[in-house]
Formats: sequence, structure tokens, C-alpha cells
Amino acid sequence: MHPMLNIAVRAARAAGKILVKNFGVQADYNVQQKSQNDFVTEIDKAAEQAIVRAILKVYPDHSIQAEEGGDIVGKDADHLWIIDPLDGTTNYLRGIPHFAISIAYAVKGVVQCGLVYDPLREELFTATRGAGAALNDKRLRVTGQRDLNGALLATGFPFKRKDLSANYLAIFGELFTDVADMRRNGAAALDLAYVACGRMDGFWEFGLQPWDIAAGALLVREAGGLVTEFSGGHNFMQSGNVVAGNPKVVQGILSKARTHLPASMK
Repeated sequence: MHPMLNIAVRAARAAGKILVKNFGVQADYNVQQKSQNDFVTEIDKAAEQAIVRAILKVYPDHSIQAEEGGDIVGKDADHLWIIDPLDGTTNYLRGIPHFAISIAYAVKGVVQCGLVYDPLREELFTATRGAGAALNDKRLRVTGQRDLNGALLATGFPFKRKDLSANYLAIFGELFTDVADMRRNGAAALDLAYVACGRMDGFWEFGLQPWDIAAGALLVREAGGLVTEFSGGHNFMQSGNVVAGNPKVVQGILSKARTHLPASMK
């Protein structure tokens, strides 16, 4: 295992204990609204602090990009950890058992390793650049689905970009006529992990953040899949607009979506 991945696993398990301990206790999570329909709790912050402590204890000069705490620019800016301590906060708040921790490690902007950890199911998805992806040490591959016909896709509504609602719904309708079904699970990092392990054939969403994508995108790529923007480009970490899956499914999604995209995405 990549040495940085070992650190990430240790950090994720520490945060996972916090999430599991407090899940479903009906306590006051001290919920705050960051923006419209976007929430943060004391549990998010505690889990993030546990991850940051575990990393900086070993690499105090590294930099960190985390959802709740913002950027920490260390002396070594080339080494960056990208962290989402609780992907699926709304699910967590509502007692829905579908959420995860996402941690990725990048050197000079290139993600080298990452993980998505579901602490309730004890499922640890890991990937190292050039060395493949695994679920609890079992090698992962994306599905061999040949086209959209019969495919199972995952997606997420653009609740932070409601200006794109019409575009999103048009693409949804276009895809839905061909695929077997679509799932909206509320945790993008887990959706990408599920694509990597073959539970889903593909995934698409607008307006994500780097911490939603970084680890999951590496999982998909190392499992033999593709991750692109809707234009077919590879700046999804910047744009937040993501299509992922096996190559043929990605090609099908891009083809169907093309005519319904706003000019800024083409």
C-alpha cells in the first residue's frame, strides 16, 4: 500500500468512529447552513479535525483542502490532501445510513492515492495511481456494460446550481428513456466508488467540489473507467461537472447530454 494511503486509512478510521458513534442518536448536531440547502454540523467538524490531526502529526508541512475548515497552506504546497469528512451530511442528519469519508493525496495537482470509506458498512475503497483500486483489498473493475440500454446510472440533483435545473432535467429525461434506472443516493463520493466496484454502470452530476470528486475519480480510473467533463475534457476538478463510468457508458451519456448543455459546458 502507498505510504500516504496508510496515513489516509488511519485518518479515515479515526473519523469513522466519530461518525458511527453519533449516528442516529437524535442529538443536537448544532446544524449550521453554509448556503442554500447546504449544511454543516459539529460532527462534520469533529471528523475533519480528526483527519487533519492524523495527517499533520506525520506530515506537518503538507497542505490541506478540506470542506469545512478551508485551506491550510503548509510550507510544502506541492503536497496537498483533499478531504471531505462527511459526504452525505443531509443523509446523516436524517438518519439515512448512506454517507462516507473521502480523502485524496495529490502531488503538484496530480492525485496519487485516495480512499472512500463507508464506516457503517465497513467498506474501504482505496486506489493508488497506476496500481489499481480495491474494496477491502479485493481488486475492482468497472462493469462491461456495452451501452446505455439496460444500464444503471447514479446521479445527483444540482441543488447548489438551480440555474441548471432545466438543463439537468432535460438530460435526465433523455437518459431515462434508454437506461434501466437511475439512483439519486445523496453522496457523490460513494456513487463514484460504486461505479468503480461495478454496482453502478455510470455517474453524472453538475456543480461538485474537489473534495467530492478527487478520491472517487481516481477509484474509477484505476478500476478501468473514464472520468470526464460533459464536454469530454478533463478539468472536472475545476468545473465540478462530472461524467464517470466504463468507456462505452460515458460515451453514451456524453452523446445524450450534448444538445441539452448550457453554452458554458460545451
